[in-house]
Amino acid sequence: MVNWTIAGSLTPQPALDRPDLLAEPVAKALAALPDADRIAAVEIDPDLADTAEFCAAYNSPLAASANCVVVAGKRAGEERFAACLVLATTRADVNGVVRRRLDVRKASFAPMDTAVELTGMAYGGITPIGLPAQWPLLLDPAVAEAPELVIGSGVRGGKLLVPGPVLAALPGAEVVEGLGR
Repeated sequence: MVNWTIAGSLTPQPALDRPDLLAEPVAKALAALPDADRIAAVEIDPDLADTAEFCAAYNSPLAASANCVVVAGKRAGEERFAACLVLATTRADVNGVVRRRLDVRKASFAPMDTAVELTGMAYGGITPIGLPAQWPLLLDPAVAEAPELVIGSGVRGGKLLVPGPVLAALPGAEVVEGLGR
């Protein structure tokens, strides 16, 4: 297990030992990951799930948090999706880098209802672990290289602590230069 310096006032536990803090698709994906023992879970107040509130309440550095957003676009009537993971101190370049990667005319954040339905995760807790297999997972290089990050757990009452290289090794993951701005 990693010595989590970013946990702030929280007590990390092995993520596989806390399925109650994971959305169902996240728990299934974690069980299949070879590096699952390098991922911890922490229980949080669901009202403090948003990144800024979480960091302030639990004394976790904002620079060690990453946000996962679901992006959608259409091409020839086909809707295409991708998940993007960028540091919380940056924003995903949706209409540049992501639009080109999806090969769509216009890309935008997927509507909340659509993102929740397609991922099986709670809005505000969507995480790159357990996403639909056909979606590309786009990671900013700063995420892939980070020694430890806080990400969602699929539910608002938990967070995952994970090394960036573990995220970069997820199925469908691509490290994309210029993703985070």
